[in-house]
Amino acid sequence: MAAFLAQRLGQAIIVLTVVSVLAFLLTTQIGDPVVSILGMQSTPEDRALLRERLGMDDPFFVRYLTYVGNLLRGEFGISYANQRPVADLIVARLPATLELAGVALFMSLALGLPIGIYAAINRGHWTSDAILTATVIGVSIPTFVIAILLIFAFSVTLGWLPSFGRGQVVEVGWWTTGLLTESGRRALLMPAAALAISQVALVARLVRAEMIEVLRTDYIRFARARGLRPRIINLSLALRNTLIPVITVSGIQLGFLFAFAVVAEAVFQWPGIGLLFLQALGSTDVPVIGAILLLTAAFFVAVNTVVDLLYAVVDPRLRAGAASGRALGGH
Repeated sequence: MAAFLAQRLGQAIIVLTVVSVLAFLLTTQIGDPVVSILGMQSTPEDRALLRERLGMDDPFFVRYLTYVGNLLRGEFGISYANQRPVADLIVARLPATLELAGVALFMSLALGLPIGIYAAINRGHWTSDAILTATVIGVSIPTFVIAILLIFAFSVTLGWLPSFGRGQVVEVGWWTTGLLTESGRRALLMPAAALAISQVALVARLVRAEMIEVLRTDYIRFARARGLRPRIINLSLALRNTLIPVITVSGIQLGFLFAFAVVAEAVFQWPGIGLLFLQALGSTDVPVIGAILLLTAAFFVAVNTVVDLLYAVVDPRLRAGAASGRALGGH
């Protein structure tokens, strides 16, 4: 397991290094930070002094090492638009996006798993065909269209839920959450549902397809011949062997929900990382753009690493494969 983890961490370091180079190139090639900080009315002398203070005249490699050193200390620079440390802006917005993505993932699994299991067990029945049709529709409709339809139905027509904002939040240390207040929970429902609907359809289709394949295997037929109850066969034996692809999709889902929450955040004016990214694009706030790109890449890498570790827990053959690979390498 240690070698398996070391291999994944090595891959993660390579990915983050490549992304850090791209983010550094972005910060150096787009816009002029000196003009953004001092303004167009600044004198050439003031600009030269600031360029020297920022080390912008140093060689490329020296500037990149300085950039990486600042990243390792949690320093992402100063926002051009807000004149505040980028790290402070991200810390203030991060809880909203993580909360939104986490609740959306929970919704997708809580609904997608039982729907997929039911459709697999009752394959050939009209209800299973209806579920397949509904999942195709769910996957096909863009998130922003779903968000607009939800606002029209539950805010404009029924008036049940707020159409924008995060509601009332409370602070738990540095974390801000709306899950502990009624208005916060009500404000979270529609953005999370808008993100989750297509993911529910994806999980349901995956679980149905994988579980049908498992139910056709010989050991399931043997379990039926032994007289095991259908509930044990379906929910214990068959479902357990369907978990690996579900884990894969769940990890990818969480990464995409974090990265592409920007759509729901824009429609619902949800004060998260995605909305901050859109605002930074509008003002060409390069330090914020680069920092969010790095954060998103780091989040994807972390999620994929956790998924790989869960693979090794769920399927011991992966650990055996890693061990045999080391043995062959030793010979």
